[in-house]
Amino acid sequence: MEMISIEKELRDNTYPGRGIIIGKSADGTKAVTAYFIMGRSSNSRNRIFVEDGEGIRTQAFDPSKMEDPSLIIYAPVRVLGNKTIVTNGDQTDTIYEGMDKQLTFEQTLRTREFEPDGPNYTPRISGIMHVEGGTFNYALSILKSDQGDPASCNRYTFAYENPKAGQGRFISTYLHDGNPLPSFEGEPKLIAVPDDIDNFASLLWDSLNEDNKVSLFVRYIDIATGEYTSRIINKNQ
Repeated sequence: MEMISIEKELRDNTYPGRGIIIGKSADGTKAVTAYFIMGRSSNSRNRIFVEDGEGIRTQAFDPSKMEDPSLIIYAPVRVLGNKTIVTNGDQTDTIYEGMDKQLTFEQTLRTREFEPDGPNYTPRISGIMHVEGGTFNYALSILKSDQGDPASCNRYTFAYENPKAGQGRFISTYLHDGNPLPSFEGEPKLIAVPDDIDNFASLLWDSLNEDNKVSLFVRYIDIATGEYTSRIINKNQ
């Protein structure tokens, strides 16, 4: 697979929706993830990321303007022992609770489908990172309607064992803007992952469409120790 420029990928796409990146830093010492949200409606744009324990959650920036919390208020990131879960919806809790009962990542997601927001039927994208004993592997999942048909759910999981240093994978909810919004297609895209968290966060944030971007979360986890450093950037301050 050819490596793409994540900067160009985001700059050329006004609305990829929500996106997950997981990979390994260029020096091979950090497990890396990034998650961003975008919005076209005032309700979707009225959000910020806030810390919640070892993870994060979305929160209304102005509670008085919140119209409908369903599908937009959730915990995108939760940590279960040596596992970090990253998703675009409340399936974060489904994965956390299922894996806490020894179910696999795929088994937990068998109970979920794409979002019930026709005609878009937004895909549920999810990631799981496993850092233990100096090793790191991860998986990405997408649950999507079959070409916009809500009667059919297509389920894809992509697993990456001992990922290469300096490489990551990017998956988003949508291919691009549209009405209805077209779901992401194909494998997660291969991108470069740098060593510096602040440089990576700035590159991603600056590349997202100025009108539609809402919030960004980036985390670098030390593969040897499990210690992590995080960054949150919110358009609403």
